[in-house]
Amino acid sequence: PFDGFNKMNEERLAAGEELYRNPRNTASGSLKLQDSQEVAKRPLECLPYGLIGRNLGIQTQFEGLEKARHWGFKIPDEAKLFDSMEGVFEFIEHWDKARNDLPYETDGVVVKVNSLFQQEELGYTAKSPRWAMAYKFKAEQVSTVLREITYQVGRTGAITPVANLEPVELAGTTVKRASLHNSDQIEKLDIREGDTVYVEKGGEIIPKIIAVDLSKRSKDSIATIYITECPECHTMLIRKEGEAQHYCPNYSGCHPQIVGRIQHFISRKAMDIEGLGGETVDLLVKEGLINTYADLYELSAAQVIPLERMAEKSAENLIQGIEASKQIPFERVLFALGIRYVGETVAKKLAKHFKSIDSLIEASIEDLVSVDEIGDRIAASVVDFFSSEENLSILERLKGHNIQLELSQEELESRTDKLNGNAFVVSGVFHSVSRDELKKLIENNGGKVSSSISSKTSYVVAGDKMGPSKRTKAEQLNIPIISEEDFLKML
Repeated sequence: PFDGFNKMNEERLAAGEELYRNPRNTASGSLKLQDSQEVAKRPLECLPYGLIGRNLGIQTQFEGLEKARHWGFKIPDEAKLFDSMEGVFEFIEHWDKARNDLPYETDGVVVKVNSLFQQEELGYTAKSPRWAMAYKFKAEQVSTVLREITYQVGRTGAITPVANLEPVELAGTTVKRASLHNSDQIEKLDIREGDTVYVEKGGEIIPKIIAVDLSKRSKDSIATIYITECPECHTMLIRKEGEAQHYCPNYSGCHPQIVGRIQHFISRKAMDIEGLGGETVDLLVKEGLINTYADLYELSAAQVIPLERMAEKSAENLIQGIEASKQIPFERVLFALGIRYVGETVAKKLAKHFKSIDSLIEASIEDLVSVDEIGDRIAASVVDFFSSEENLSILERLKGHNIQLELSQEELESRTDKLNGNAFVVSGVFHSVSRDELKKLIENNGGKVSSSISSKTSYVVAGDKMGPSKRTKAEQLNIPIISEEDFLKML
């Protein structure tokens, strides 16, 4: 809250210490502190926005908030329940104007379906719930001068132009840089070094240039010419047909690509290697100790100890973290490889379908596109990755270090093709198993789970309180409606 933040800064000012810039970053940094006593000194507040658990005796989102309030949690009084969209839009409009009167920062309003049963019916996409939507307030804008355009190289070789700006205060932080995305964006904005530009923060977080003030452009201004060589290794850039991004094709010799791939490999959602951070990876590459992620498994504590900021204990922790990553399941290893367009969800689908890296290596584009939700672009990228002798060599080394490159025996035993070719919609409340367990059973036995009924639906598994609209649609399309018991008999 502003009061606590301002008081903390007053104390720091009196002590001659550097002031914190804004509440958001200060709260985030406070939560990452290792010293719990230091965290306890910070005037942090917890504002719950939902209650999750079993046997809570609640049927709605709002009941959950009220129960949490009754338990003593600080629930924002501003949270309201509406029975019409008109009320929702009036609420949004009110807070768009009045948000600066709140005792803390906010960048929007989240609108949620109140019924927990309906929330479960609606389910989730790979990234977010279908039963909630965020309305973002219009971002604050400021003008500043574009000093220079520089270029960054990502782990896939993608080149990103970056606007280096005259520092300017925006939404509580000093903005010095903003992404220009690609050459098309530079051309669209006709943006040039020396221009006065308008900057806003997308979602109050990421700086974004939205326009150029042409009235302030110098007569001597020179149009931006996009680079033709990699800024790191000076290899000629390529741009594939239909793509906005330029790429450096020097896969194995471009430093940022090497570091980026290994940093992705060790990340939390991939191999989750404890004791190994991005800066250490960069140092290991610079020192010539690693060049691929397979090299990690050949490191010794003795090699690591001499590195800057690395003591014996931290070196041991790093080696232990690398060793522990050998137990990470196949689907996460597949994600960790950094195949272009293969995110967490796609990696799960590929692991489930092909079951081992060897089968995936042998897969043709036709085999790949036969997998649910795998299109030509992903298929071509996977085939391209495994057609590289260098990548195959790295995989052989990973096999030699006993990395999980196939589904475990336990996972294989839990999977069948009994439901192959069948699409299911699950609706209602169940007793023997939960909805999530039902969905897992369907997928583990070769079936597909869908959230909506269509002519492609094979069965609707109906529990208590099944949605009437789903029942009606299933009956209209003559789709069999089966009970929980009927479904379990199919297995």
